[in-house]
Amino acid sequence: MPDTLRGPGIHLLAVPPDAGATRVDRYVADRTGLSRSHVQKLISDGRLTAGSRLLRANSLVEPGSELRLDVPLPSATEPIAQPEIDVPIVYEDADLLIVDKPAGLVVHPAPGHADGTLVNALLGRGGSEAFGGIAGVRRPGIVHRLDRDTSGLLMVARTDLAQHSLMAQLKARRVKKTYLALVQGSVAAAVGRIEAPIGRDPRQRTRMAVVADGRAATTGYRVRERFAAWTLLELDLVTGRTHQIRVHLDAIGHPVAGDPVYGTGTSQRGPDGLARLFLHAWRLELTSPSSGELIRATAPLPAELEAVLDGLRVRPA
Repeated sequence: MPDTLRGPGIHLLAVPPDAGATRVDRYVADRTGLSRSHVQKLISDGRLTAGSRLLRANSLVEPGSELRLDVPLPSATEPIAQPEIDVPIVYEDADLLIVDKPAGLVVHPAPGHADGTLVNALLGRGGSEAFGGIAGVRRPGIVHRLDRDTSGLLMVARTDLAQHSLMAQLKARRVKKTYLALVQGSVAAAVGRIEAPIGRDPRQRTRMAVVADGRAATTGYRVRERFAAWTLLELDLVTGRTHQIRVHLDAIGHPVAGDPVYGTGTSQRGPDGLARLFLHAWRLELTSPSSGELIRATAPLPAELEAVLDGLRVRPA
């Protein structure tokens, strides 16, 4: 379990005498539950020291030393509450919510999306104090994201301790995330695994791609149903890279139906009646931060996607 950071302030991290040689940015991220990019930003701002010495991101931790991490107050103002945004709650307890995010809803405020996001909807349920705060005021309780055009299940932490736990489970790949996707063509193997590194597309920086120097990425899949010219897959997201499922499926010649970024021609248009990306976060399995018990949640396909499948089922495969 990571150390419990309760928002901004000075945090002292004692390094055990038997600690191994580890980069300090990775060590602090593992200890605190903060993202590595956030830790690196704090380090570049001079907010991580050992004694009186400023540390670099690639400094190695010294066994037996004490790290001083200064987490500043967030500079951004809190997003507004918008209780009128309806987001179904699939599971709820004292630690977390699991919501069924509609397609088209952005998860948190960002340039170009100051409001109308899932975060605004969450704030409408009780304000920022009702959610974990370690990711900052613009991301209360957020531990992972879904693309705007992807629907389905997303965890939201209600306390800092739960947020640390969920972040640690994600980092250790102990959260099982299963998606449903309709892809172009007939996928030959009934069961398969795609292992291919993902990074920025060198020809178009707004896209991701399979590239030799990318980050390791793994997606498992199973054929759920076959149609004429299309296949419905269940997909296990082993790693969580940006656009991973969409990039991996496009790389093996089976792009996701209705994908405006990675699809072309027929795949981009999709079957008759499809008006969005056919990708849905269908099932989540995780460990309760408090009790340690297994939590399993599912969200059925949205009606507009089920209707597309119904249309395909009346055609001969």
